[in-house]
Amino acid sequence: QVQLVESGGGSVQAGGSLRLSCAASGGAFSSYAVGWFRQAPGKEREVVAQITWNGVTTYYADSAKGRFTISRDNAKNTVYLQMNSLKPEDTAVYYCARGASRWPGEYDYWGQGTQVTVAS
Repeated sequence: QVQLVESGGGSVQAGGSLRLSCAASGGAFSSYAVGWFRQAPGKEREVVAQITWNGVTTYYADSAKGRFTISRDNAKNTVYLQMNSLKPEDTAVYYCARGASRWPGEYDYWGQGTQVTVAS
């Protein structure tokens, strides 16, 4: 059973930066894609960024392009989301999830989430 634990959330001013981490344990991780998602109050969960199993290919939501960077360190079973130039509309609970295959698609294991709050 894979367990995912997010960390690095917090409160920042608009224009600030945060780096989220997603640490995996208890099962295979390095051979699977990983995604970062977020859910704001009253809104549906949306994908933010995704990365293939080897870190070669990344995908971003339009809202994240140019500001967020997803990366992974398979030796540490950890995936990161560097978030720069944060905006109040980035406020949400951020979740990481392990994909069901090497490439982004369906996701079968989810973390508990970490809160990101961006003040204007």
